[in-house]
Amino acid sequence: MRKMKARFPRFDFSKVRAHWAPSAEFSQRGNAASLIPAHIEPYLLKVMRKAQPLLKQRGASEQLQQDLDIFIKQEMQHCKQHISFNNRIHALGYEALKPLEEKLAADFDNFLNTRSLRFNLAYCEGFESMSATACIYYFEDYLPFLEGADKEPADMWKWHLAEEFEHRSVCFDVFHELSGLDPVSRYFYRVYGYFYALVHLAKFAIAAGKVLTEVDHKNLSPEAIEASKQRDAEVKKVTKSGMPGMMLAILAPWYHPRNRREPNGYSAYLAQFEAERCTTPASRTAAAAA
Repeated sequence: MRKMKARFPRFDFSKVRAHWAPSAEFSQRGNAASLIPAHIEPYLLKVMRKAQPLLKQRGASEQLQQDLDIFIKQEMQHCKQHISFNNRIHALGYEALKPLEEKLAADFDNFLNTRSLRFNLAYCEGFESMSATACIYYFEDYLPFLEGADKEPADMWKWHLAEEFEHRSVCFDVFHELSGLDPVSRYFYRVYGYFYALVHLAKFAIAAGKVLTEVDHKNLSPEAIEASKQRDAEVKKVTKSGMPGMMLAILAPWYHPRNRREPNGYSAYLAQFEAERCTTPASRTAAAAA
């Protein structure tokens, strides 16, 4: 399994277009999905910070505690970059997304304030299972849609999802350590968390996609709208084609994310990304002092 590390990339979203890939419909699905990290990542961080002292108390392995520390640093960067990207999308005429985002943020606050740590850990693991799955799409299934895409958002997504795959075991291991359940109950609760997160986030993504589409279709002819719907159906078909197999793998009682197949080109991409996009500790220190 690849060694985890925190990366600090540089992006410039100031000139990003809403339709940053040749398929406007693929772009808008990505834009809808990008809203989620801006709100779920702070929630993940709060849950995992609650977990940190408990792991130490229980004598969890040093490796898991170190991995969780890196996980937190990675997720902080994901949140930062998606907020910057989303601000650009809002400015391009999609401010109507903001009420949906406020509702999503309120949902996460409610989870933190009213639900058990066990529930929140299971939700986090459910989300992380989906994120590692999305990595396969961006490195394999979605390659035709990414041909000719603007580099900034395409790189943002591939970097983010590559790191999701890299830290894919962390939330699983934390849930396993702190759930307080026997193996059978722990399995069923993990599955419950997965489906809860899946349904919750899918509802949000569908609603956000509807807002984005309504803006795009506002001044289009009926013929152009129909063509757009057909292109969107093509993206949906590709997404659905790989979903059953990946869901079945996640739902297996013997599932462990550590054993997931590495996406094609994932390791090489991260190495290239680090060389091209990431600052070093020394450069960050110098920038802070300037």
